[in-house]
Order: sequence, then structure tokens, then C-alpha cells
Amino acid sequence: MNIKELVREMGVQARKAAVRLARATTEEKNKSLEAVASALEKNIKLIQAENEKDLRQGEQDGLSGALLDRLRLDDKRIESMIDGVRDVVRLEDPVGKIYDERVRPNGLRIYRMRTPIGVIGIIYESRPNVTVDASALTLKSGNAVILRGGSEAINSNLVLARLMSGAIESAGLPAASVQLVPTTDREAVGAMLKLDDLIDLIIPRGGEALIRRVVENSTIPVIKHYNGICHVYVDREADLAMAGKIAFNAKVQRPGVCNAAETLLVDRAVAGKFLPEILPRLRKAGVRLVGCERTRAIDPAVGEATEQDWKTEYLDLVLSVRVVDGLEEAVEHIERYGSRHTDAIVTGNEEKAREFVKRVDSSSVMVNASTRFSDGAQYGLGAEIGISTDKLHARGPMGLEELTTYKWVVLGNGQLRE
Repeated sequence: MNIKELVREMGVQARKAAVRLARATTEEKNKSLEAVASALEKNIKLIQAENEKDLRQGEQDGLSGALLDRLRLDDKRIESMIDGVRDVVRLEDPVGKIYDERVRPNGLRIYRMRTPIGVIGIIYESRPNVTVDASALTLKSGNAVILRGGSEAINSNLVLARLMSGAIESAGLPAASVQLVPTTDREAVGAMLKLDDLIDLIIPRGGEALIRRVVENSTIPVIKHYNGICHVYVDREADLAMAGKIAFNAKVQRPGVCNAAETLLVDRAVAGKFLPEILPRLRKAGVRLVGCERTRAIDPAVGEATEQDWKTEYLDLVLSVRVVDGLEEAVEHIERYGSRHTDAIVTGNEEKAREFVKRVDSSSVMVNASTRFSDGAQYGLGAEIGISTDKLHARGPMGLEELTTYKWVVLGNGQLRE
């Protein structure tokens, strides 16, 4: 069986599984998810042994520290994955939910009902926790999933998918509810993207190059975000101690993820006081700083920022810094260079906060909080399937409800249209 045939057969099996999942009860789905959590819990050493193979290969291949961090499954991250699965168990099942109900003058009762999308293909890089998060959410929302992870995490992904698939089958739902493409050959991605008769939606997660390739080649609808060029703007009326903590956390806490801050914007009125406090702290944490002329006048050790820096998602300990003339210039900068992912303002002025929220057209806008909170679990959605900067169907962190669509249901008693 060649790669195209393999992927098509996976699609056929996923479609069959999706039919069964669409009518699965909440109790059946939750039982399967509990089985998944238990299987992961019982096999932590096995998971880490396979993950170690990927880490060793990644080091040999020269992966950056940030990418190795995304790849690593330590005790805390495995525990977090298991907790995430159980969090999804506790979430309300969106399938079958009735809303937007109305009764027409002719007596017709009309409402919308939430239904699964069907078969979802997820193409992603580096982070093997996506394998578990995505599977838990797609299962709970009644969808089958075909996963295609990156070559750098192949051993981790294979063992996770095998454990989950076996656990789901043992609990009474189809093993094909969760499938992982078992090859690192890039031809598999191309094959997936043309299966519009079997796959209903593609969700890519990874670098901009991967996502653009998916969008350009897919005959299936795609939900995505290209990159996360996130900003923190420190207003002249900000609590500067708070601003320092937020700016530091947004950049340093986990720099290799899409909701980490890449640019710090500071109102000129407080730049002379704020930057001498925050920049040395960032530098001590290993952050390489580049900035505008005003920033470099305050701290000459800061490198010169180029036009490209403002457009770059570093995914590393690098931060661009710009001093701006107030809220207007900060918003203009975000509009010009941002990616509509997550942007934050730190201010004590409620009117300015409202103006920022109103004008910044991003999928998440933060007021006096770190951009790192742009996350499905932090929003109470459970483990997220991804973050969308699109404006149709889903936007921002995507949880269970974003993995469903709806059907109109019309109930009558013999009405005829005249």
C-alpha cells in the first residue's frame, strides 16, 4: 500500500468512526476519555522513553532550545496532558445542544442543534501534547480525527496515538476515532489535503511555512493562524510594577509558543522610567533585545531593530522594543505589524482600556494581563484544539463548541407554504 492509499484508507476508517461517534452518548464518550487518561497514567515511563528518542534525534539534528522545549514531555507536561483529558470529561457536551429557538406565526417551531463536524485532519509540528489534546477534544465533540505530527516527534506521537486508540476501543468506541499517520514522508500531508470526500476540516498547527503550504494546497476548508506576533503596550497611566511583571511573563515564561509577546510598546511619557527597570531584567533572563532609536537612546546596549523585526515571530528569547507617542501610535503599530492573535494593554485608565479593546482587531485582547493567557485551558475551554485568527466559524482559542457545527430543525404539524 503506497502513501496515498494508506492515507485514503485512514480516511475511510475515520468516516466510519465518525458515523458512530455522531450518535455516541455523553456517557460513552466520557468513558472512553477516562480510559485514555488511565492508559496514559499507566504508561508514563514508556511515553518518556519514546520521547527521549525524539529529543536525542532533535539534538543531533540541531533543533533550537525553544523547539526542544516544545518537544519535551517531562513529568509535569504529561501530568498536564492527563489532567487536560479529565478536564474535557467534565466539560459540557455540546453535541445535541438546542439554541436560537423560535416559533413562527404559522406555528412552525424552529431551532438550531449542535452537531459534530465529522472527520477532522490535524497537521502539526513539534509538540506531542497536541496529539492528546486534539484527540480528547475531537472525541468529546463527536468527531473522528486523523493526526499528522512532525517528524521530530514521531516516536512520541506514535506511542500516544497507540495508547489512546487502544483505550478508546476498550471502552466501546471505534479505534479509528483517533488515527495517526505513521510516516514522516511529506507526501502524506499532500494526500490528506486532497481528501475532501472524507475529511471535513483541516486544522494546521505549527510554523508559518507549514500553515501556508496547507492553505495553498488544501481542497478542504482550513482553520488556522499564520503566526503569533503578540504585543504588550505599556500606557503612561500603567502601574509600572505590574507592567514589568506582565511584560516579563509574556516574553520569558515560555518564549517558544504562539501567545508569547514578540514586541513591547512603551508610551514615551514613562519610557525613561520603565525601560531602565525592565530591560536589564529581560537581559538577565537571556533575552536578546532590539529596539527603535528612542529605546536605544535610553539603553545603548539594545540592538538596532530593523523593519523585519517588527514583522517577526521569534518564538525564542528575542524581543523588539519601541517607544511610541501614546495609545494612537501603539494601535497603529499593532494594526500594521500584528498578526491578529493576542495583544495586551497595561493601563490604569479604564477609558483607554476600552478604546484599546474596541480598536485592536485581534482574536484575543488583554487588559492588565499577560498575553500568555490566550489559551483554551486558561479560558475554561479545556484542552484547546488550536487558535484561530480567522473570522469565520471560529476565532481565538478553539474548544469543544468550535469543533461542532449546527443543523436547523423545523417542527411542524402539517404546515404548507402558500
